[in-house]
Amino acid sequence: MERWIKMIKRLNIGVGAAVILLGLSAPLVLAGSAQAQDTAAPAATVHKLDEAHLTAEGHAQIRCWAFLAAAVATGIGSLAAGYAVGHVGAAAMGAVAEKPELMGKSLIYVALAEGIAIYGLLIAIIVLAKV
Repeated sequence: MERWIKMIKRLNIGVGAAVILLGLSAPLVLAGSAQAQDTAAPAATVHKLDEAHLTAEGHAQIRCWAFLAAAVATGIGSLAAGYAVGHVGAAAMGAVAEKPELMGKSLIYVALAEGIAIYGLLIAIIVLAKV
């Protein structure tokens, strides 16, 4: 029974995080789509999107979404790395307490879990380099 309670608590935390993320991003998506509908060109004059056809407002909107994407990549990567390091680090220190010779191997696992944050930061840098 305790196992089921723990799973329900974890599910509630995950659902809560998803609701918060969607609640924060929904106004941005709706505002962006409403603005795109207001400034949409007629069907006869639709052109391929390139640098020559973008206005200053279009560039600003693209930069806005790029900054948001970079922030989300870094934030979610950091949260995931913190979660992974917390669990892997606790298990690694438990193993080291029983067998001290496992210290080197356990540090490798903790470093691999920390790599998730580095990947998120790398994606953010790549996204921002394109803007």
